[in-house]
Amino acid sequence: MLLAIDIGNTNIAVGVFRDKVLEKNWRVRTERDKTCDEYGITFSNLFSFSGLKISEVDSVIFSSVVPPLTPVFQKLSRDVFGIRPMVVGPGLKTGMPILYENPLEVGADRVVASVAAFHKFGGPCIVVDFGTATTFDVVSEQGEYMGGAIAPGIQIAAEALYLKTAKLPRIEIRKPAKAIGRTTVASMQSGLYFGYMGLLSNVIEEITREMSRKPKVVSTGGYAAQIFREIEAVEYHEPHLVLEGLRILFEKNRETG
Repeated sequence: MLLAIDIGNTNIAVGVFRDKVLEKNWRVRTERDKTCDEYGITFSNLFSFSGLKISEVDSVIFSSVVPPLTPVFQKLSRDVFGIRPMVVGPGLKTGMPILYENPLEVGADRVVASVAAFHKFGGPCIVVDFGTATTFDVVSEQGEYMGGAIAPGIQIAAEALYLKTAKLPRIEIRKPAKAIGRTTVASMQSGLYFGYMGLLSNVIEEITREMSRKPKVVSTGGYAAQIFREIEAVEYHEPHLVLEGLRILFEKNRETG
């Protein structure tokens, strides 16, 4: 049984695979100050409540964009699961050339999602990940990671309005009934939601214009389920794309030793 973990800025995605089947998955809040022992209790409870046995885990792979938590989860894997984990980073074979000027700058989750999208849909493709930041990752027809774009996530934008203004409230992010808001909350929801739709559509359009062939567009991440149907260019929604990518990378590196 393979345990796959994606450590993001806001949430940690956890998945358990039996062969190629994602049997169970959870989302845990990212807490940078949490110790290995505290995360160990969290994982023990998740497994216990789901009727799974920690002893069945024979392999662990994880990616992280939160550097302080990388050694914590390396220790967690050794202490709780008794396994030396595979960590996405330099030295791990992805099978995907990185065309960034400095490949080390690319977040591990962006590479993993791109590998999964190319594996499932081929290229060219664009992966739109609705996380803390909204990222657009571009894969060529030949399976090369070409680069992409990074924009503030919709939750960050909403929090910025609340924190940086004296009178605007914290609001629920949802599609308003009308673009012309007649209350402060409705006006904020209109600006955030429809403004965000415009951002997404425009970035995808500009990226597509620079490519030789029309790409497939794949969405993933926390807000993807709520938003992807609003964007005509987005063809596919894959909620567990990064977890699937971790499985693919684990198998690729296990095969090559």
